[in-house]
Amino acid sequence: MTDAYPTTRRRRVARVIKHVGLIIVCLLMLYPLLWMVASSLRPNSDIFTSSGLFIDTFDFDHYPNGWDALAYPFSTYLLNSFLVVLGSVIGNLISCSMAAYAFARLRFRMRGFAFVAMLVTIMLPIHVLIIPQYVFYAQLGWINTYLPLIVPKFLATDAFFIFLMVQFIRGIPRELDEAARIDGAGHLRIYGQIMLPLMVPALATTAIFTFIWTWNDFFTQLIFVTKPDLYTVPVALRSFIDAQTQSDYGAMFAMSVVSLIPVFLVFLFGQRFLLRGIATTGGK
Repeated sequence: MTDAYPTTRRRRVARVIKHVGLIIVCLLMLYPLLWMVASSLRPNSDIFTSSGLFIDTFDFDHYPNGWDALAYPFSTYLLNSFLVVLGSVIGNLISCSMAAYAFARLRFRMRGFAFVAMLVTIMLPIHVLIIPQYVFYAQLGWINTYLPLIVPKFLATDAFFIFLMVQFIRGIPRELDEAARIDGAGHLRIYGQIMLPLMVPALATTAIFTFIWTWNDFFTQLIFVTKPDLYTVPVALRSFIDAQTQSDYGAMFAMSVVSLIPVFLVFLFGQRFLLRGIATTGGK
């Protein structure tokens, strides 16, 4: 008993130290976000004069002013982003799941080479592809439309999600496929009625990450969309900074806070969906 008490006390001390360290790291990671929220409530003259989180003078005018500060109301840019995100999510869910099923279940020539070539595309930076893509889309007349941002998603161009789903499908027993074939099911029916319900966790992960990455994408949306009425949220936020006149940082931070709300909601509700999907998946 005498030896057990010091051991238990040391474990408690180690647990307390670990939790304190995790809290400190969490606060360090949250500090930029908290500072942005605090800056959206400060007067412009106080934003860059204080690095703390305490607010001496509250200024709530940044939110209504920022909403109407640009050429169009900020709701226009939110709707534009939602349109691009919705098309991207639907495209990735359909095309990447079909490509993953083909790589994981079908037998065809050069399958291994095609799979490796698909994985190699993950290592290609967007800066290498953006010029030929722009030339190609310009010849099609797609510049200043959302087609360059949405159509490629329906062609299974996100190799990361294909690889993710392939690994998930490989973990599903092939006996389910064989039983379906005995009942007369073809590949399309097996894919639609057996694989997709079992792929809920992978599909949810794809949807969540596609939403976040597309919502935060600035570079490609800036390249292909230059008309102000077609701006998405990241491009619109950049418009608050003017190199020739005084920039309204307070309004920019306020609209940045507004633009983060959909991301937080998708992650919170999507996390619950992921946990429920994993718990109800019986094929793993």
